[in-house]
Amino acid sequence: MVFIFGANFPESRLVKGALESFYGIGPKVSQRLMARFFIHPTARVGSLGDKQVNDIAAELSTMKIENDLRRSLQDNIKRLRDMGTYRGRRHAMGLPARGQNTRSQIATARKLNRTVRRG
Repeated sequence: MVFIFGANFPESRLVKGALESFYGIGPKVSQRLMARFFIHPTARVGSLGDKQVNDIAAELSTMKIENDLRRSLQDNIKRLRDMGTYRGRRHAMGLPARGQNTRSQIATARKLNRTVRRG
């Protein structure tokens, strides 16, 4: 098991998948991180050296990921709701906030806006 930024990963897991398991890191960011530290796209976590693991952990600590990112998103939505903007009201009602059609298919928008509907 390799410990990276507060999470244990099995040595057989791909580095790209391990990085993308963090909230806020997608394919492009993980690819950029791997290129920055000269890690092959098909490298496994177990094949990384201690220096590379420490470098990745240091870089992740400077980024806004996991709970910090979730909190900032919730704060942004709360700010919109407190101001009374159109987008804030749509978030509060659990409806699409970006102009999507609401006549027939809004199940996805209701699902995505569910977390901040209360309050």
